[in-house]
Amino acid sequence: MFETAELGRELAKDAYEALLPELRTRLLKAQAALEKADFSVIVLLNGVGGMADTTNRLYEWLDARYLATEAWSRPNEEERERPEFWRYWRWLPPTGRIGVFLGNWYTRPIVERAEGAAGQARFGRELARISAFERTLADDGVLIVKLWLHLSKHDQRRRLRTLDAKATTRFRMGRHEWRRLEQYDDFRRASERAVRETSTALAPWTVIEATDARYRDVEAARTLLAALERRLAAPRPDRHVDAEAATPPARTILDTLDFATRVEKEEYERRTPELQARLNRLANRLERKRRSAIFLFEGPDAAGKGGAIRRVIWALDAQQYRVIPVAAPSEEERAHHYLWRFWRHLPRRGRITIYDRSWYGRVLVERVEGLATRDEWSRAYREINEFERELVDDGTLLVKFWLHVTSAEQLRRFEDREREPWKQHKISAEDYRNRRHAQLYEAAASEMFERTSTEYAPFELVPADDKRGARLHVLETICRRLEAEL
Repeated sequence: MFETAELGRELAKDAYEALLPELRTRLLKAQAALEKADFSVIVLLNGVGGMADTTNRLYEWLDARYLATEAWSRPNEEERERPEFWRYWRWLPPTGRIGVFLGNWYTRPIVERAEGAAGQARFGRELARISAFERTLADDGVLIVKLWLHLSKHDQRRRLRTLDAKATTRFRMGRHEWRRLEQYDDFRRASERAVRETSTALAPWTVIEATDARYRDVEAARTLLAALERRLAAPRPDRHVDAEAATPPARTILDTLDFATRVEKEEYERRTPELQARLNRLANRLERKRRSAIFLFEGPDAAGKGGAIRRVIWALDAQQYRVIPVAAPSEEERAHHYLWRFWRHLPRRGRITIYDRSWYGRVLVERVEGLATRDEWSRAYREINEFERELVDDGTLLVKFWLHVTSAEQLRRFEDREREPWKQHKISAEDYRNRRHAQLYEAAASEMFERTSTEYAPFELVPADDKRGARLHVLETICRRLEAEL
C-alpha cells in the first residue's frame, strides 16, 4: 500500500514559496468558515516522517486560536483507571474547531502487533473497534482527516542519523527510535494492514511521502484544505425533525410487570439495612479489586428513581461514588457528540458512578419530542451498544434499571407533590405534558429494551407502584450483580 509513496517526491524551494501565499490564505478562509459551521474537524497524524514538524507547520499556517493539538504517549494514572477511549473522547474538538491528534488510537495497536505482543486476531478486533469509533464520530458530522506520513527504511535511517548528528536535534532521539528502525518491516506490515482495514468512505487515509519536508507539509495542508472546502461547499443536511408519530402498540413488555405485590413496612425496615450492609461490603471489595461500576436509572416521572438512588448511596462511603443527574445538555455539551458528556463522567477503577437518567435520552425524550432526527436516534441503538460493550470489556459492572409506574399511581404522586410544600419543586407543567405522551414513551422504551438489553448489559425492569418493593428490588439486584462479578 505504501509503494506509491516511495517516489522520492520533492518540492523545490522556489515552487514552495510561490504556492504558499494562496495555500495559507485558503486555509485561513476555510477555517473562518468552519467557525460558523455545525461540524468539527479531527486531523490524525501517524507514521514515521516528521509528525511534530508537520503539526508545527499547521500551527504556523492556521489561526492557532481555533486549533488544538494533543500528543498522547503512554497513558497516565488517571487514564489507566478508565476505558482506553476515555482519554480520546475528552479531547474531541467542539463544532467549529480543528483538533490535531498525534500518538492517537492507532499507535498502541500497531506497536503491539509489530512487537509481537498482539496476534492477528486481536489486532483485527482492535482495528474493528477503531473503525466503529470513527464511524460514530463521522455519523455525527465530524470530519476526520487521516494522514500517514511515510518514509522508506533507507530514508528513515538517514533521518535518524541526521537528527543524531546535531546537538540541536539530538534531544528528539530515543533508543526506541533505533529499535523501531530494526523492526521496520514488522511495523510496515502492521501499519499497512491498519491503513487498509480502516480506510473507509467516512474516514479515508491519505499516505504522504515524507522524505522532503516541504512536500510533506504542503501535501498535508492541501489534503486538509480539500476535505474542509469540500465539506463546507456541500449542502447542509436537513435536520427537520418531527415528534415520533408511530402508533403505540396496544400492549408492551411494561404491561407484563407485577404491580400488585406489596412489601409491608416491617419487612422493608428489616431488609433494607441488611441489604445496605451487604452492598457496603461489596462496594469495599469492588474498590480493593480495582473494578468500577455504573448504576443507571431510567423511567417515567415520579417513578421513584431519586428515592431508590438515595437508598443505594446511603450504603456507600461518600468517596466511593458520584451521582450524575442528567438534564438538558448545556451549550458546551451540544457542541459535541451526545455521548461525550457521559464519557467525561466515567468512574475511576474502584469507584461508582450513578446516572439519574442517561444516554438513553437519545432514544427516548429526543425521539419522542422530535429533538433528534430519525437517522440520529435510529443509529443511537448501535452506538449505545458499542459504548456499553467498551465499558464492560474494560471491566466495568453496568447495571441498568427501568423503574415503572402505572398511570393511576403516577397521577396520585403528581397530586401528592402539588399538595406538599416540600415536594412542589418536583412538579411542573412539563410533567403533565410528558404524561400526555406516556404511550409514545412506553412504545419507545419497549423498542429500547429490545435493541439494547444485551447479554452483557441487560435492563432490569422494576415495577415501582410500591416504593418499598422497588427500593428492595434495586438493592437486591445491585448486590446480586456485584457478587456475580466479584
